[in-house]
Amino acid sequence: MLTLFHHPLFANSRFVRLAFGEYGEELALIEEKPWTRRKEFLNLNPAGTLPVLLAEGDVPIVGATVIAEYLDETRGVLKRERRLFAEDPMERAEIRRLVDWYLQKTEGEVTRHLVRERVLKPLMPGTEGGGSPDAGAIRAARSNIKQHMKYTNWLSGTRNWLSGPRLSYADLAAAGTLSVLDYLGEIDWTDYPSAKDWYTRLKSRPSFRPLLGDRVRGLTPVSHYADLDF
Repeated sequence: MLTLFHHPLFANSRFVRLAFGEYGEELALIEEKPWTRRKEFLNLNPAGTLPVLLAEGDVPIVGATVIAEYLDETRGVLKRERRLFAEDPMERAEIRRLVDWYLQKTEGEVTRHLVRERVLKPLMPGTEGGGSPDAGAIRAARSNIKQHMKYTNWLSGTRNWLSGPRLSYADLAAAGTLSVLDYLGEIDWTDYPSAKDWYTRLKSRPSFRPLLGDRVRGLTPVSHYADLDF
């Protein structure tokens, strides 16, 4: 069994878990706190970032999109209609663009800051960056949510899945990111009906069930988080 070093409320980690789940591949999960700079973990990834996959032969594969490419090349090419990448190069380019949108742009403008301020800082010692949440950072992140939700609502309202007719890595990247915000109660889904319908379909998939069971010490999810019909 492959091993994934992850954090339950990191969007990139959730993206990888969803991808493996869609292919029916089991993962052994090790929750890592990257701010501790644990020596054994740094030996695997000197950058100290998540996620990291220990693949065949315990070879570390670092980074969500690198892991996704590895997964496609070793498993996805055999899945035919269930493949999370498209055969057409232009369709693959659109999938990659949207993966980057959610795992880089949304993460950088919204998710990373809310997770750091609301989830991580209260758990981290002051010597490792912990302390009181930065209200300004939270306000700035919240002000950016609307833009990303409007775009997701437009995509889901004009396409069957976010990148086109089939489920792809784009949907999993978006779901990994927005599920973190949903856990934190940061999304008012009533304002985005198409996005809500799309997210409901994702939540109902078997690959999503482990994420619905995630809990972080000291911070319970909103009441509808694990409700498939929310």
